[in-house]
Amino acid sequence: MLCIKLCEGIFKVLVKDIPTTCQVSCLEVLRILSRDKKVLVPVTTKENMQILLRLAKLNESDDSLEKVSEFPVIVESLKCLCNIVFNSQMAQQLSLELNLAAKLCNLLRKCKDRKFISDIKCFDLRLLFLLSLLHTDIRSQLRYELQGLALLTQILESAFSIKWTDEYESAIDRNGPPLSPQETDCAIEALKALFNVTVDSWKAHKESDSHQFRVMAAVLRHCLLIVGPTEDKTEELHSNAVNLLSNVPVSCLDVLICPLTHEETAQEATTLDELPNDKTAEKETVLKNNTMVYNGMNMEAIHVLLNFMEKRIDKGSSYREGLTPVLSLLTECSRAHRNIRKFLKDQVLPPLRDVTNRPEVGSTVRNKLVRLMTHVDLGVKQIAAEFLFVLCKERVDSLLKYTGYGNAAGLLAARGLLAGGRGDNWYSEDEDTDTEEYKNAKPNINLITGHLEEPMPNPIDEMTEEQKEYEAMKLVNMLDKLSRRADVKDPHQDGG
Repeated sequence: MLCIKLCEGIFKVLVKDIPTTCQVSCLEVLRILSRDKKVLVPVTTKENMQILLRLAKLNESDDSLEKVSEFPVIVESLKCLCNIVFNSQMAQQLSLELNLAAKLCNLLRKCKDRKFISDIKCFDLRLLFLLSLLHTDIRSQLRYELQGLALLTQILESAFSIKWTDEYESAIDRNGPPLSPQETDCAIEALKALFNVTVDSWKAHKESDSHQFRVMAAVLRHCLLIVGPTEDKTEELHSNAVNLLSNVPVSCLDVLICPLTHEETAQEATTLDELPNDKTAEKETVLKNNTMVYNGMNMEAIHVLLNFMEKRIDKGSSYREGLTPVLSLLTECSRAHRNIRKFLKDQVLPPLRDVTNRPEVGSTVRNKLVRLMTHVDLGVKQIAAEFLFVLCKERVDSLLKYTGYGNAAGLLAARGLLAGGRGDNWYSEDEDTDTEEYKNAKPNINLITGHLEEPMPNPIDEMTEEQKEYEAMKLVNMLDKLSRRADVKDPHQDGG
């Protein structure tokens, strides 16, 4: 009861003309109190919400934010609104009535190019994310009426300080400093809001939207190639980028890879010439000046996704939330884009040389993925198997070569391919090239376990002549008994 009266008293003070420092102190107390749902119920009114909107400059018609002294008040008001909207259903309904999403977008437009007010952008974006999470109708409003896709993409461009070198290519400063904590937090909030705005976009989108999705995918490619202030922040940034890429129509993901420049092409040719002649199988993929190159294409972003996937596997927990999004993304990219599939095949399933160990034993990416094919979580098991199946162009014989029949049985049974064959999707007809080591070992590879087994000793070789004669007579007697039983006519089988 005391907390409720305190809240009511704070709102009565906030409507008065008081110094900025007093406003900030009142809002800080309100932010702490707003974490309690019981306190919020009686104080969440339209009038109180409007007070906070005014303090957050969400009702202002002015086109700019000039008074720096007001920034702390704006930030604290936005923080209070985040707590109140998250904890109060009444506030969520009032947000619709007050058209809060449109006001937030208007505030974002005022400060999208102003780096020194990143806290305002960050909490504006967080509130926008909460609204779009709690109200599915707001997602549609943001997407179409408020042009949220373009606006939020521009916010990301600003956070990353992107400089475009081509329509869908940005300059990467490899020696530049990492993102600041403020820029990273702002980018993460923008990625989360964009995720809600673009949910289900891969299912249906207008052809006219393709350009905007490609721009967004190009921004996300840039995101994957930069680092945050800490390793954890970088992983969080990349995780949200992966989630958002999953919403991008797969036809627009071609911008994740790009042709090499003339300088890079020359460097690649030099590197290829430096490789030994007996390494021709590896010549298509080279690393030059920290650039992963494959078949004349820059594959850095795909390589980052692959490393991200492996790190998530190595964590050994939360596979469904942490691993399946990136595995699904790589699977769809591989299915739709030949160069991406071939590059990933080269990295994940290189030509087999050592087949003495089972496919699931070892520390390579292939070993780790094969182990997941028998995971207890059905969803994890299915997507890991699907990824490898697509890399094998959905050919059963190729999959069995890399995984063994026992590990692949679940996927093959679900697809009705236990007897062999291939999936429904079409792939190019280029064939895999087996190594000499694999060709020599192939006759002795156990198809079930997928590894080389030494020939079992012939038990007859260690028998004496007397033992061999005894076993032979034993076999003759057994055959004689079977023959006698077959000659006895079964009356129930008489056709008369």
